[in-house]
Amino acid sequence: MNDISCKQEIKQITIPTPFAVGDVHTYIIITDKVTLVDAGVKTMEAWEVFQRELSSHGLKVLDIDQVVVTHHHPDHVGLLDYFPANIPVYGHKRAHPWMTQDQRYFSTHEAYYKELFERMGVEERFYPVLDAIDKPLRFACQRGLTSFVGEGDRLDGLANWRIMETPGHASSHLVLFDETSGTLIGGDLILADISPNPLVEPPYVDEAERKKAMLEYIHSIEKMKRLPIKRVLPGHGDIVKNVPVLLETRLKQQDKRANKVLNYLKNQPATAYEICQFLFKSVYEKQLLLTLSETIGQIDYLLDKGLIVEDATSKPYTYTAGGK
Repeated sequence: MNDISCKQEIKQITIPTPFAVGDVHTYIIITDKVTLVDAGVKTMEAWEVFQRELSSHGLKVLDIDQVVVTHHHPDHVGLLDYFPANIPVYGHKRAHPWMTQDQRYFSTHEAYYKELFERMGVEERFYPVLDAIDKPLRFACQRGLTSFVGEGDRLDGLANWRIMETPGHASSHLVLFDETSGTLIGGDLILADISPNPLVEPPYVDEAERKKAMLEYIHSIEKMKRLPIKRVLPGHGDIVKNVPVLLETRLKQQDKRANKVLNYLKNQPATAYEICQFLFKSVYEKQLLLTLSETIGQIDYLLDKGLIVEDATSKPYTYTAGGK
C-alpha cells in the first residue's frame, strides 16, 4: 500500500484462514508507534505468514506497540495468543467474554439456541448442530482486552484516527476512521463483494434480550454514510473506493431481501424456519446457523417497520404480513 503521508504508513498483511470467507486482512499503522489492527486466526500457518509478512516490512512482533481489534470473531483475534503478554490490546467491552472464552457466558449458549430453535420451528434433526455451536472458537484467542474503547475514543500514536462503534455483524464491532485522509479501517462492516451476515448472538452477560443484529447493521451503515470516507480497508476482499455507492447498494439489497420475505408472508403465515427454507432452499441444511441468522434479521427488520405481525402465543412463533 502507498504511504498516506510522510508521518504515517499503513501496511496490509493478508493471512489465510480455515473458514469459507477465505483470507483475512490485518493492518499495521506506523507512526511514532506501531499499531496492529486485528490479529488473524490461530493456526500455525497463519502465524508463520504473519511473521514473514511483518519481516517484509522490516518489522517483527516485538515492534508492535499496541493492538486494536475490530470485533471478536476468531479470524480477527486468534493470533493474540502468540503475542507477548505485555502488548496492550484494545477493543469493545462486548468482545471481552468471547476473547477470554468466559465459561460463565458460554454455558448459557446451548440452552439459548435450543430455545431459539424451538421458537423458530427448527426440526429436531438439526439439534445436534448445537453441540458444536462454539467449535470455531478453537481458532480464537484465550486472552482478553487490556482496555475497553468505544465511540469517539482515540489512542496514542493514532492522533488522526477516531474509533466508532458499528455493531451489526458482531455486537462488539468497531471501525477506525482517519479524519485527515478519509481512510476507514472497516473490519467486516463494509466489504466489496458481499454484505456481512448480521449474526445472532446470545444476550450479553447480565442482559435479558439479544441484540437485533440486522437493525444495528442498518444503523451502522447509515452512520457511515454521514462520514467523508474516501476508501475502506476491509477485513476481507478488495479495498473499497466508491464508498457512497456501495453503502447505498447494501441498503437497497437489504430492502429487496426483506420484500421477498414480506411477499412470501402475504400468501401464508409461516415460522422463521419455514421462511429460512424459502430463502435458502439449497444451503440452509449445510449452513443452518448462518441462514437462520439472516432470516431472523429479516424478521426483525420487518417487525421494526410494522410490516409483519408476530404470534408468540405458542411455539413455534408464526409471522403474518400486515400491521401498521
